[in-house]
Amino acid sequence: MGGVKSYKELLIWQKGIKIVVLIYKLTKDFPKEEIYALTSQLKRASVSVPSNIAEGFGRQTDKSFNHFLNISRGSLNEIETQLIIAKELEFVLDDNLFNEILLLIEEESKMINAFSKKLKD
Repeated sequence: MGGVKSYKELLIWQKGIKIVVLIYKLTKDFPKEEIYALTSQLKRASVSVPSNIAEGFGRQTDKSFNHFLNISRGSLNEIETQLIIAKELEFVLDDNLFNEILLLIEEESKMINAFSKKLKD
């Protein structure tokens, strides 16, 4: 992993943290009856992204790191799907924030794919 000393230096981890923060902001306005359902699912899936990047980094092997990157990528797909559901159910009150998160998810997914490919090479 080159000269990277901490997972916190990784842009994929940093962008993952940003997604978490924005998901928390977006779900703040969701209906209260969703707190243990879609709100909780979105929060847990978003936290999973940078958490798995950190855990994979800590395993100190490229193969293991790749495994955790795959989990992070799956969590991004989960978040995207849940956001679309929330939008369809009219829980999303801030379209700009919704679109910003979707864009970040797309960027993060591409960055994880590139990082994973680099680890395999």
